[in-house]
Amino acid sequence: MDVRQLVALNLRRLRVARQISQDDLALAAGIERSYAGHLERGSKNPTIVTLEKLALAMECEIAEFFQKIPDGTTGIEPLKSGRRPPSARSSK
Repeated sequence: MDVRQLVALNLRRLRVARQISQDDLALAAGIERSYAGHLERGSKNPTIVTLEKLALAMECEIAEFFQKIPDGTTGIEPLKSGRRPPSARSSK
């Protein structure tokens, strides 16, 4: 697994574990939602500044994006699809 795929899997793993949508993550990090999707698919290379923005938005350390993924891990379960009602978004 190359480093871009490692960062992609960890980014998605951390986001899903925190129950954060791509939209909300992108908004909090100040990046485009489509760019967040590219990063999670490993099709774009993030800068260290972008990784810092994402880490701050998810309240984690940048190093967590580079953690070794256990052997046999193929993907991360997605969040339930659909938008949350506004009241659910603001109650974080």
